[in-house]
Amino acid sequence: MNTFLKVLLILIAALLLVKLLPLAFGLAIFLAVALGIAAIVGLGAAGLVICVALGLAVLLSPVWMPVLVIVGLIALWKKMSGKTAQG
Repeated sequence: MNTFLKVLLILIAALLLVKLLPLAFGLAIFLAVALGIAAIVGLGAAGLVICVALGLAVLLSPVWMPVLVIVGLIALWKKMSGKTAQG
C-alpha cells in the first residue's frame, strides 16, 4: 500500500475517533453507573439471603442442635475408643 494512503487512512481514523470520543465517554459513564447500581443491588440481595439463612438456622435450631450434639458425642466416643476406621 502506498505511504500516502496509509497516512490518509490514519488521519481519517484519528478524525473518526475524535468525532466519536464524546459518545465513548458517555457510554463509559453509563456503564459505570449501571455497574454501580448492579453492585448495590447485588450486595443488598446477598445481605437479604444471609439474613434469611440465619433466620432459618435459628428457627430450625431445635431440630439440628440435638442432632449436632449426638453426632459430636458419637465422634468423641469413637476417638476415645482408639479404634480407627482402617483397622
